[in-house]
Amino acid sequence: MEFLDSIPAARATAQAMRGPVRPAGHAGLAARSAVPAVTDPRAAQVRRYEGGQLVWRVQCGDMINRERCVTVLVQDDQVVLVGPPGETARLTAGQLGQLRAALNEAAKLTER
Repeated sequence: MEFLDSIPAARATAQAMRGPVRPAGHAGLAARSAVPAVTDPRAAQVRRYEGGQLVWRVQCGDMINRERCVTVLVQDDQVVLVGPPGETARLTAGQLGQLRAALNEAAKLTER
């Protein structure tokens, strides 16, 4: 049950960091088309739009092997990294590759 409780908390944290949700109109479509093509297939596995915001969610575990995730998003030309609430994120080599790919892609978005 603790895993389920952490998902809404992570979403609330990410939403609070993003600020108010803006209505999706032409600007939302333009922002989506400005996203560079995925160059690393590992990033494509974790990249999606949630509420009009591009986010990357990388699965990981905590110190007692519960499933968690690390979230990467771009806000105001800055990369935001959200870890599991009050937890430690433990990543395998593959998960670390996904996180690296997500951070690289998010960094490219902030350079525009």
